[in-house]
Amino acid sequence: MGVVLGALAPVFLLIVMGFGLKRSLMRLETQWHGLERLVYYVLFPALLIETVAKADLATVPVAGVGGALLLSAMLMSGLCLALRPLLAARGMVDGPAFTSIFQGATRWQTYVALAVAGNLYGNLGLALASVAMVAIIPLVNVLSVTVLAHYASPDKQSVRTIAMTVVRNPLIWACAIGLAINLSHLPLPRVWHEVASALGSSSLAIGLLVTGAGLHLEGLFRPSAPAALTIFLKLILMPAIAVALALLFGVSGPNLVVVVCCTSVPTSSSAYVLARQMGGDAPLLAQIITLQTILAAITMPIAIALVA
Repeated sequence: MGVVLGALAPVFLLIVMGFGLKRSLMRLETQWHGLERLVYYVLFPALLIETVAKADLATVPVAGVGGALLLSAMLMSGLCLALRPLLAARGMVDGPAFTSIFQGATRWQTYVALAVAGNLYGNLGLALASVAMVAIIPLVNVLSVTVLAHYASPDKQSVRTIAMTVVRNPLIWACAIGLAINLSHLPLPRVWHEVASALGSSSLAIGLLVTGAGLHLEGLFRPSAPAALTIFLKLILMPAIAVALALLFGVSGPNLVVVVCCTSVPTSSSAYVLARQMGGDAPLLAQIITLQTILAAITMPIAIALVA
C-alpha cells in the first residue's frame, strides 16, 4: 500500500496545485484554455506517439490487457444504454444528462493513468498504459460522440459529422501513428526522440494541473443521484469488471495492476469540453468529474493494492 500511495501522491498533489493556481496566480479562463489546447493537440499526442513507438510490445500481453480493457469499456457502455430507459422513466435524467452519465462511466483520465503507471513500473508501466490507450481511446471517443449526437444534440448529427468529429481527435491519430511506427520498425532521427521526450515529459505535469484547474466544488457536498450513480459505475464497477476479464484472460502481476490503474481513474476532463460542444449536460459532468477526482484519491489506492 505504501508503494501505491507513493506513486499516487505526486499525481493528486499536482491536481490540487492546479486547483489552487486557478484561484490565485492564474485566474483567467483563457490561460487554462490555452494550456488545455496545448496539452490536447501537441504535448500529449507527442507523448503517446513516442511511448507507443518505443514500447516493446513483445513483452506486453497485448491480447490479454487490451482485450480486458476493450471488453470492459464495451460492457460498461452497454450497461449505461440499458439503464437509460429505467432512469428516464423515473425522471432522473433527460437526454443531455444521460450523455454525462455515459461519458462519466466510460471515459478515463489518461494523464492520471499514465502518471501512476509510470510511477509504479517505469517504462514497463508506460508501455502497458500505452496498450490500454490504443485499446480504449478510439472506442470510447467514437461511442461518446455517437451517444452525444443521438441523445443531446438539438439537431441530429449526420454520420459524416460524427465521423469527422472522431477523425479530428488528435489522441486517436497519435495512437495510430505510434503503433504504425512500432510495427513497421521505422527508424526515426535522434532529434525526433529528443523533441518528443521533451514535449511528452511536460505533458503529464501540465495535464494534471489543467485537470485540477477544471474542478468545480459547487454541489460537492450534495451530489445528485445521477452523479452518485456514475461514481459507482466508474470507480467501483468498472475496475471490478476489468479485473474479472483480465483474470479470465490470464493477466497477472504488473499487467493486472495497470489494468486496474487504467479503469479506476476518474473520467476524462476533456469529456466536459465535448459535452459543451455537443449539447450535453456540462454542469452535471463538471460535478461528476470533480467528485470522481476527489474520491479516486481513496478508491484507486485500495483497488490497486488489492491486486498488487
